[in-house]
Amino acid sequence: MSRVAAASVLLVALAGCAPKPAAPTPVASAEAPGTRCDADAAAALVGRAADASLAEAQRLSGARTVRRYATGDALTMDYRADRLNVETDASGTIVKLSCG
Repeated sequence: MSRVAAASVLLVALAGCAPKPAAPTPVASAEAPGTRCDADAAAALVGRAADASLAEAQRLSGARTVRRYATGDALTMDYRADRLNVETDASGTIVKLSCG
């Protein structure tokens, strides 16, 4: 067995002895304003023009940020609890509100 192969086997064996990562710290139950989003609070805006309603949707939902996109657009899959997603149709009318 070559030295490189022997060293690789030794490193793999030692990796099994590595300490486990610490458990995550519990999150406090009371959240700061703007850290969560409530899309249901802005549900009445579905059917309205997004251009005129984005600021109100953000205010009603409590979201820190807003992501507007048209149905069928490519989106990143990152989850943000403080983000309101505003889906619009081709004419710019809100068709769906969600958080994430």
